[in-house]
Amino acid sequence: MPSDVRALAGDLSLAVVRLTRHLRGRRTDAQISLTQLSALATLARDGAMTPGTLAGKERVQPPSMTRVIASLSDLELVHRRPHPTDGRQIIVSLTPAGRALVADETHAREAWMTDQLSVLDSQQLAVLDQAVAIMNEIVANSE
Repeated sequence: MPSDVRALAGDLSLAVVRLTRHLRGRRTDAQISLTQLSALATLARDGAMTPGTLAGKERVQPPSMTRVIASLSDLELVHRRPHPTDGRQIIVSLTPAGRALVADETHAREAWMTDQLSVLDSQQLAVLDQAVAIMNEIVANSE
């Protein structure tokens, strides 16, 4: 691997970590963990699903997701209902409070990011647009 690619990999990784730290700082409700927030965001994006499916999407083990779902249910952020065709399964979905929490978290991050992007010129915005597409492709190809 050429050293310039290795250097870019290191620089990009560090930039993503720093950006993530800034975005995490915009959290409106620190009463839930980032793992819980991620599970809620997946339910908001993809809709109701079984715990196993949610664990797969979140790349965690099913027992870990069971604990996350139980804690979110205790906080009344998700509903658990019986699976319509498999009595051994449940379906997890967002409650109105869960949906509101995800919306608040998303709004806080997007407002901060919009402020940061508003000072960039059109060429810089175009480069970032391309970078987002490339980063999404990298993630999609690694799954």
